[in-house]
Amino acid sequence: MSVTLKDVEYIAELARLEFSDEEKKMLTSELNQILEYMEQLNQVKTDTIEPLSHVLDLSNVFREDLVQPGISTEEALKNAPSATEEFFRVPKVLGEK
Repeated sequence: MSVTLKDVEYIAELARLEFSDEEKKMLTSELNQILEYMEQLNQVKTDTIEPLSHVLDLSNVFREDLVQPGISTEEALKNAPSATEEFFRVPKVLGEK
């Protein structure tokens, strides 16, 4: 399959692009070169190659996530300098103007 000047004009119309005649000839040539290269790639024998999801054989190096119980509210507030029964108490940082 090769790209003709008419094909380039049609693609340009679909993309709403305008090219000069010289640019259309250049694009026709470049698109044909791309298709020739793709044809070379199509000739590569890949029947015995397993499909890959990634080119590198990577594995997860992180530890498994384990659900563990958290600490209680009392334990979390135990060392706080100032706290209520449920919350840390902190000094006011915003003043009135």
